[in-house]
Amino acid sequence: MRKILLMTMSVLIGVTTSHGQDVAGKKTMKECVDVALENNLRIKRSVYNVESFRVNLLQAKGNFLPTLNLNGSYGQNYGRSLNPVSNQFVNRDANTINTQASSGLTVFNGLRIQNTFSQNKRDVESADKDLQKAKNDVIINVVTLYTNVIFNQELFENAKYQLNSSEQVLDRIKKQVVAGAVARTNQLNQEAQVATNEMNAINQENALNLSILQLKQAMQIPAAEPLQVVVPELQLEDLILDQNAESVYQMALATMPEIRSAWLKLESAEYALKASRGNYYPRLSLNASVTSNYSSLTSKDKQVGDGNFTAGPIPVGVTASGIDVFPYQQGFVVIPEKYKTNDQLKDNVFKTLSLQLSIPILNGFQTRTNVERSIINKEIADITIKETQNTLRQSIETAYNDAVSASRSYASSVKQVNAQQEAYRMNKQRLEVGALNIIEYQVSENDLFRAKSDLTRAKYNFIFKKKILDFYQGKNIEY
Repeated sequence: MRKILLMTMSVLIGVTTSHGQDVAGKKTMKECVDVALENNLRIKRSVYNVESFRVNLLQAKGNFLPTLNLNGSYGQNYGRSLNPVSNQFVNRDANTINTQASSGLTVFNGLRIQNTFSQNKRDVESADKDLQKAKNDVIINVVTLYTNVIFNQELFENAKYQLNSSEQVLDRIKKQVVAGAVARTNQLNQEAQVATNEMNAINQENALNLSILQLKQAMQIPAAEPLQVVVPELQLEDLILDQNAESVYQMALATMPEIRSAWLKLESAEYALKASRGNYYPRLSLNASVTSNYSSLTSKDKQVGDGNFTAGPIPVGVTASGIDVFPYQQGFVVIPEKYKTNDQLKDNVFKTLSLQLSIPILNGFQTRTNVERSIINKEIADITIKETQNTLRQSIETAYNDAVSASRSYASSVKQVNAQQEAYRMNKQRLEVGALNIIEYQVSENDLFRAKSDLTRAKYNFIFKKKILDFYQGKNIEY
């Protein structure tokens, strides 16, 4: 049963490996990071957040321009109504048209427009830095999970090697028991060791599969999609750390987007405070408008005639000599005619140009409270800078100490593995000639397995910590 289980495990691993190579192939760390950056929803949300601030900036730019509005209305009046042209009441049905074009320009409002523009400009830059920070977080997370996959993959290989070695020993002991060379207790002890190694291999395989699943989730790809990672080569000279924690921190202050974002938020808060204080100042604006109207009630009188003076038909008196006196009137006849819409709108044009001054005196403490809130936001932004710097410093100091520790552990583990391999080789030879009992051999084998596991852990722990330090220095994380 044990051999059947091992054969099944080997077949499944081989099928998975082959399937992954055929469908997806192997992915480097950079390729995994690129997929995660493309699929991450937090990054997409941050992109829209940047666009939202860009819209606010566009609006702030528009505040520098004058306003221009066109208004028009058409109405049907019934019964008694006011003639908008003659300003007289009439009792007739009528159609009316009103048109207006108005424009306004803010001349001065306490520099609120300028300060709001500067504030929104910083907000856009800060949101862009926050987007970079979101990308960095995704990169760090993928690098961590990628390293875990490599680590668990090597542990699984070590566990399989240990299991295979213990099985070979068990086969030899069985032959020796049949030949009567060793006691059957040695076979039972070795069978227990094989079962332990078998369980360890299964556990390591489960850990490997879980780490691969976590990496896929970070990349936001389906769990059923095949994925293999490229195992990097680590040379001994790569263990050199040429920067101390303080120098890395000073470089990170100039490269990390979260630091720049915090400073931009402080500048934005300062401009917001200036804009709020602008409400204390008077507001001066220039306004202009052009208005016209039409009413069907309005008619235009038309004069018809030659204009010559003629005597009227009815005398108005007599002279002393008894001659009738007729009034003279000019030869025009007034005939009402329809007042065309275009002509009436053109004749009724009314233009205005004005300067408007508004002096704030009392508005329910709105200006004062807005200024105080802006002061509080500025202080909070200043605290955020210090918190961000402290967090960055602590992260770098921790990463540096971990990298130094991992470097030392790796160098020590290399020596330990070399020694344990030599001891295991000699103990295996002694076991084959009967000069070593099975218990001592199992101890030597387990010591070698632990030494290899410690070496793997130290190696990839150092890889990750060193890459983090490189990242803080503005270097790209890639193999």
